[in-house]
Amino acid sequence: MTEKRPSSLKVAVVQAAPVLFDREATTEKACRLTAEAGGRGAQLILFPEAYIPCYPRGLSFGVTVGDRRPDGRHTWQAYWDGAVEVPGPVTAALGDAAQRAEAYLAIGVIERDSRLSGGTLYCTLLYFGPDGRLLGLHRKLKPTAAERLIWGEGDGSTLTVIETPFGRLGGLICWENYMPLARMAMYAKGIEIYLAPTADARDTWQATLRHVACEGRCFVLGCNQFVTKAMYPPGLAGIQDLATAPDILCRGGSAIVSPLGDLVAGPLYDREGVLFAELDLGEVPRSRFDFDAVGHYARPDVFRLIVNERPTPPVTRLREDGEASPETGAGGTCLGAGHERH
Repeated sequence: MTEKRPSSLKVAVVQAAPVLFDREATTEKACRLTAEAGGRGAQLILFPEAYIPCYPRGLSFGVTVGDRRPDGRHTWQAYWDGAVEVPGPVTAALGDAAQRAEAYLAIGVIERDSRLSGGTLYCTLLYFGPDGRLLGLHRKLKPTAAERLIWGEGDGSTLTVIETPFGRLGGLICWENYMPLARMAMYAKGIEIYLAPTADARDTWQATLRHVACEGRCFVLGCNQFVTKAMYPPGLAGIQDLATAPDILCRGGSAIVSPLGDLVAGPLYDREGVLFAELDLGEVPRSRFDFDAVGHYARPDVFRLIVNERPTPPVTRLREDGEASPETGAGGTCLGAGHERH
């Protein structure tokens, strides 16, 4: 007999700005906000995409087609210097904050590859358990537009879904949610609480959140930053790129959506804040009565998806015994004992 799961889950979606380009100060802010949300009873706390050290909105990194300016390399170095090694001091601090809050914590970071070249950054979503362990990570599969200049691509080994007492928890980052096959891969893992941290503040993003909820018959938590131009450090290399930018660079738009596509909380615009909601977990099975994308509404005799979840390292070493030993780096999902690896 399986253990009966809780009937509800209190969640917190944190719409806040980082201390831009300051890893330590942003980590401290994240820990403080986690403590505040946990103090109000949140059992799952979500932060935006690229929260630590920041989403560098409006910066060009000195790049035009066919040319890279020297000053842009200094902007890149500042961004690289502020990136997060996994595991490392930042993940230790975040894990401690999750443990003190007795909550699951999911937060977007810019991850510095620390096991292979050290020169590549990834847009990564980290998952921590209420015991403080790093339960898993997801590296963004496809950076969008100019993001491709600064972030590498994750592989299928980090399509992570975490087993929790409240149901299966996972998600995709920003415009990965416009990849139909990526969504289908997540639905096939039985996802029930779907996280969608983003940097998209457009009205169309709200339609996306509601569509994913309806399609996946899952709760969707969308989380964005509220950022103004004045928040950038004045001495940052490349700050001149923002000379004609509007004062508000990202207006937010965080929201919580039910499995039938109804707004539970938000959207929140034009300020920092935290959305709280008590989710009725029974809504998930009730919503799948008439639609289940990978169950009774699927047609595997007509359509089938193949997902490659193997790590794809650039180097594989051949040992003396003839066995291959891949350099897996940090791309594999790091799950603690007692949790499924997906």
